[in-house]
Amino acid sequence: MSSHDPRHPPLGYGLGLRVEHYEEIFAGDPRVDWFEALSENYMVDGGRPLENLARVRERWPVVLHGVSLSIGSVDPLDRDYLHRLRQLADAVQPAWVSDHLCWTGVDGANLHDLMPLPYTEEALGHVVARVRQVQDFLGRRILLENVSSYVAFHASQLSESRFLAEIARRADCLILLDVNNVHVSSHNHGFDARAWLEEIPVERVQQFHLAGHEHDGALIVDTHDAAIVDPVWDLYAHAVRRFGPVSTMIERDDHIPPLAELIAELDRAREIAAPILQQAAA
Repeated sequence: MSSHDPRHPPLGYGLGLRVEHYEEIFAGDPRVDWFEALSENYMVDGGRPLENLARVRERWPVVLHGVSLSIGSVDPLDRDYLHRLRQLADAVQPAWVSDHLCWTGVDGANLHDLMPLPYTEEALGHVVARVRQVQDFLGRRILLENVSSYVAFHASQLSESRFLAEIARRADCLILLDVNNVHVSSHNHGFDARAWLEEIPVERVQQFHLAGHEHDGALIVDTHDAAIVDPVWDLYAHAVRRFGPVSTMIERDDHIPPLAELIAELDRAREIAAPILQQAAA
């Protein structure tokens, strides 16, 4: 794959596709430019989930976002999972496919959590090789997302941002930059979130995630169950200034509000980005 101008044209402003909103989505014409579907929810052999996803895909662009690739694990890549993911992608023809820069289990057990990696040269080479295998198998680039974290490895030799940037460069993949996760991890580990963004190559960032979180004592926990807070909006503005027009999407996985409430948040993202992008284009 060539690394020249690898990004897909921006899709605009999207939402995570949630069952709670199906009725409103199908009944109207919400101010949503695209939807992100959780891959694992649709990696099934027919039935209502795929029918609903097909209905959405008829009207909007769709991207697939997974939580079980476990690209950082030392277990062999799960070939059955990859076969089902490729089958889904071939059927849906998403704009792109993404997952997380993490590991989710060992010895075939899925912990259903996104565990951070040690940022070492050894881990870097390991992940790059696996990303290349996955991309060759799927026949498409993938996006890797930075995860929120609460612990760090003493063995780490690189910053998370340098680690992610190097993986994208060496594996010729793209980046799903979760702005909320940068904020959460910067609070938990005491680094400068804006400096983190400066280490990420502009040409590799394909998508932004925005989400809410909660404070749990000294830590911020990435919960996806609340409204986006002002410091995350501020960091999003900085990200738009650095990376330009990037497909932006809001995640809400619990305490899911009415669709109109999420669209109002999406409109705020539009309002923040518009003057920045207009000034950059002038």
